[in-house]
Amino acid sequence: MAIIAQGAEAVLEKEKDIVNKKRISKTYRIPELDKEIIKLRTKHEARILEKASKFIPVPKIKETTENEIKMDFIYGKKISTELDRMSKKEQLEILFNFGKNLALLHNKGIIHNDLTTSNMIWDGKQLYFIDFGLSFHSDKIEDKAVDLHLLKQALESKHSKNFDFYFKEILNSYKKHINEPEKIFERLKKVELRGRYKGKH
Repeated sequence: MAIIAQGAEAVLEKEKDIVNKKRISKTYRIPELDKEIIKLRTKHEARILEKASKFIPVPKIKETTENEIKMDFIYGKKISTELDRMSKKEQLEILFNFGKNLALLHNKGIIHNDLTTSNMIWDGKQLYFIDFGLSFHSDKIEDKAVDLHLLKQALESKHSKNFDFYFKEILNSYKKHINEPEKIFERLKKVELRGRYKGKH
């Protein structure tokens, strides 16, 4: 298997059409505890991925072990590097799907918690969400609003020239598909105010 990505928590290996996500042991943890934490987090991510697969495009799981998730490799364009140079038509299509997919996740009580364009792949027809390593279950309005706020920050960091347009289009689509949009958008305003207040102090 060839390593295609490595982060603080996991390494991604690819062989043919399969990606293997393997969680990394932490030497600072007691070995028994480390093994248990990895087992629980791997199981948790696999469960969320399976649940999400019922209503949005995500990689299909082939096999799981105590520390690995084997899934289909998604062929397509990584949004983080391609979105800014796409045509306006394709951008709008992707941003619509982004907002729709996120709303469907939130409607089913899944908070992604790592909404960066690095975790999105466009195959020309569907937008895949590919990393649920930090995701969790919640129906709280606050958690949905914070997910949106973190998305805005990620867009501003990665796509500074276009982030206003991107975020606006994502929210327009999100609003059409989300339950209780008024409550979430009202809470989002409060979350952003908190963020600005912290930034000044």
